[in-house]
Amino acid sequence: MAEKITYALDGAVAIITFNDPATMNACGVDTAAQLGAALEKASGEARAIVLTGTGRGFCSGANLASPGMSSDAPATARAFDAGAALDTHYNPLVSQLRDLPVPLVTAVNGAAAGVGCSIALLGDMIVAAESAYFLQAFRRIGLVPDGGSTYMLARAVGRARAMEMMLLGEKIPAGKALDWGLVNRVVPDAQLMDEAMGLARALAEGPTKTLAMIRSLAWSSLDNSWDEQLYQERIHQRIAGRTNDFREGVGAFLTKRPARFSGT
Repeated sequence: MAEKITYALDGAVAIITFNDPATMNACGVDTAAQLGAALEKASGEARAIVLTGTGRGFCSGANLASPGMSSDAPATARAFDAGAALDTHYNPLVSQLRDLPVPLVTAVNGAAAGVGCSIALLGDMIVAAESAYFLQAFRRIGLVPDGGSTYMLARAVGRARAMEMMLLGEKIPAGKALDWGLVNRVVPDAQLMDEAMGLARALAEGPTKTLAMIRSLAWSSLDNSWDEQLYQERIHQRIAGRTNDFREGVGAFLTKRPARFSGT
C-alpha cells in the first residue's frame, strides 16, 4: 500500500503529513486508516502534534474514486450506502482527533474541503496559510456534511454562517475564516510551518496531562449544562492537582523561575 501519510518526530513534536499531492491529499479510507495509525503512534511518543499537507492542499476531502465511495449503477443505487465508510473509518478518525491525549496544531495550506475541512477544524490551534480556504463541498455532489461538520460549525461560527457554508458550498478564504473565528492565525504561506511548529513546541513544553484535560473540558462544554460543567471542572481539578507538573508549576511560581514541566 502506498504511504499517503508521512510521520516524523522533531523533539517532542510529531509532524504528520498528508502526502498524496496528485489528489491534493484526498482522504480515502486507506489514507484515513494510515492517519489513524500515525495519530496512535504520536499519542504514545509525542507531547504535541502538527498535522499538515504536502503540496497545494491540506486535504481535498474523501477520495471519491476509491472503492466503496460511489455507485453509478442504477440496479445497485438503492442498496448503496454512502454512509458505510463513516462507520468504519471517518467517524472513528474524527473522534480519535477530538480525544487525543496531546495538543493538536493543524497547519492548513491550500484546500481544506469536505472531510478535510472537518479534520483541519479539529485542531486545538488552527494556523492557516494565506492561500488556505475552507470548503463544505458536500452539496456539490448531493451529500450531506459529515466528519462532525454539522456539529462543529454551528458551535464555532453560529447557525447562520454554518448554514451559509453548508448550503451554498462556497470557499471561505483564510482571511474570512479568521474574521469568523474558524481559525486562530493566518500567516504568509512561507511562514506556515514555522508558526505551527512554534506553537506545537510551546504546547509540548507544557503540563501534558493538564493540557489533555483542558482539551476534554473544552469539548464537553459544548454539550454540558452549567452544573454539569462545574462538576467536570471540579473532578478534573482534583486529578490535575495530583500531578508532578502541578507541584513543579507552584514551586516555579513561588520561587520566580520558569517552570520545567515533565508531562507527568
